[in-house]
Amino acid sequence: MPAKNLGVWEIERHFKVSKTCPDTQARLGGLVTNHGVVTTPAFLPVASRGTVRTLIPEELKDIGVTIILGNTYHLYLRPGIDALAKLGGLHRYMAWDGPILTDSGGYQIFSLARLCKITDDGVTFRSHIDGSEHDLTPELVIELQQVLGADIIMTLDECPAIGASMAKVCEAVERTSQWAERCQKHHQSSTQLLFGIIQGGIYPELRQQSARAITSLDFPGYAIGGLSLGEPKELTWAMVGGTMPFLPVDKPRYLMGVGSPEDIIEGVSRGIDLFDSALPTRIARNGALFTMRERINIRKAIYRTKEQPVDADCDCYTCRTFSAAYLNHLFKCEELLAYRLATIHNLRFITRLTQQIENAIQRGTFPSFKNDFLNQYKVTDEEVRIAQKQKWLNSPRHRNNTAL
Repeated sequence: MPAKNLGVWEIERHFKVSKTCPDTQARLGGLVTNHGVVTTPAFLPVASRGTVRTLIPEELKDIGVTIILGNTYHLYLRPGIDALAKLGGLHRYMAWDGPILTDSGGYQIFSLARLCKITDDGVTFRSHIDGSEHDLTPELVIELQQVLGADIIMTLDECPAIGASMAKVCEAVERTSQWAERCQKHHQSSTQLLFGIIQGGIYPELRQQSARAITSLDFPGYAIGGLSLGEPKELTWAMVGGTMPFLPVDKPRYLMGVGSPEDIIEGVSRGIDLFDSALPTRIARNGALFTMRERINIRKAIYRTKEQPVDADCDCYTCRTFSAAYLNHLFKCEELLAYRLATIHNLRFITRLTQQIENAIQRGTFPSFKNDFLNQYKVTDEEVRIAQKQKWLNSPRHRNNTAL
């Protein structure tokens, strides 16, 4: 819906909570952007390099996607900000007319760069692509995102590794706060919403310190960063739970890097409005498909002759059109269509899930919906999940294709 026709939405406030769940912190809302209203809770598919891999914009719309995520680090290196400026900005470049959120690229700098030097002034790093040296300051990150033309942009933050010492994380928290203030002062665009990012690692007191400092700057929205990096989920939710009381109820809350079905439901129950993750699209390309009961591996022999779709209750193009046997065949033959069909299914599963969550909150049945889903859904074993996450983070493939 275009911003000029928002009707009852309070444009000057950018965000409006329309419904709350009395037994949890779950809520429904509307986030007003320059390219339309995003109904929350919402999931943002990752389009780091200006594309959700294997899909075109019309397919994203058919799936029900309303907002996507681009990455400043990747777009800055390729095709380059000057090229994007000449070509009319990110929306025009990728032919997407809906809202876009761009991450500042801080995580990619710290995890990908061959050499990374951090000072209070900013970050000096060498590109993971060609080794060229670059300097990024909080001010430049804002300028780059303003050229990209994203509807929601992020402050530059320092994302310490899980397991970093308390002293190191404390330093990152203080620097993140300083950078956030500089980003805010340099931000000029009236058509972009600038969100602040809360850090703090796995230290509750530092999470609270960061939340107090960032919210004191009165951003239009707030992100919780530096989690889902390989720590146990129990610890993730402890950090989220300890942070939420310090976030204003009238601003959107964004949990970065979280996108498994069970985590979206858990996050919504704690009051999270926005989620993003490469998980649904990445595992789709590896043959892992969501169903209401579990994540299945379509490559397994049991699906070689299965005439039914992957998920009989799913309304995506893949499940409406093809059998599980056909997908099994495509993956066995490494046909490119396999990755497209699997991606369509997983993203539709996640968008349907957010729609089901919305309906449950509207009806006042979200607590029972959450319990029913979690009771029947078989989550990935915790030790296996952490091992897989670390393997991915340490792999050359991750270093070359992170956040895709």
